[in-house]
Amino acid sequence: MTTLSNLHRAHHVAYATRSVAHRRERSVAVVVPTLDEAATIEATVATLVTLRRQGVVDRVLVADASSDDTPRIAERAGAEVVRQWDLHPELGAVLGKGDAMWRAASICSEDVLCFVDGDSADFGEHLALALIGATAMDGHRFAKATYERPFLDTTGHRPTGGGRVTELTAKPLLAMLLPELTAFGQPLAGEIAIDRELLRALPLATGYAVDVALLIDVWRAVGLGAMVEVDLGTRQNRHRPLHELTPMAAQVAAAILDRTGRWPEGEPLPFSERPPLAGTAND
Repeated sequence: MTTLSNLHRAHHVAYATRSVAHRRERSVAVVVPTLDEAATIEATVATLVTLRRQGVVDRVLVADASSDDTPRIAERAGAEVVRQWDLHPELGAVLGKGDAMWRAASICSEDVLCFVDGDSADFGEHLALALIGATAMDGHRFAKATYERPFLDTTGHRPTGGGRVTELTAKPLLAMLLPELTAFGQPLAGEIAIDRELLRALPLATGYAVDVALLIDVWRAVGLGAMVEVDLGTRQNRHRPLHELTPMAAQVAAAILDRTGRWPEGEPLPFSERPPLAGTAND
């Protein structure tokens, strides 16, 4: 059995912009799946475009499904923007975040793909820089973020309390069924960097199931020794009302039960799955 000590750990302060730009040995695309992020996307893209100018990133790609001004703002800020439904339109409607990631990955040829969310209220360059450094420079095949999740609501700011689905659904199930993965502090973190060939060899769950399903699949494919958890400090993103978290929790739970063979036989899963890109028409 793989032990927890096999998981590498890093901190964002270890990665300086100039060092990563000069020492990385692999090409990098940063992909930002977006859905109505007009309030935050400009600052996120501007930060990523600066990293591109500094030689850390080769491509900044926004894969958008918004009805607001997100795509226009992102393009004006310097990103390459594609509409999610224009990628593989033969598949029909885009089925959430995981499907958006799969479709975006299908048009990327860079060695490392870094995925970040577009709804960070305080996006800093370290959020992408450290993940890129851990993979394109240090050689890990998969990097996943960890961070403190403060909670901000109408009563004010609290230093903890964010990540409710993580704490109440993902972590308890992983502790019971896949204890090796309790090494990860934020198993549902959407900020990752991954070897493109590894990603192409794996299926991608659609919707909210993608983050934990991909974590499990990567672990089974390469083991904790090829993975790294990167501490990004604190991340503040949009908090949803509790009732909106029910579908997310259901998909996360279903993904863990499915990946461990405990989903009831014959029962439909609350998410779909895209096949590995390797071997498809995109190969």
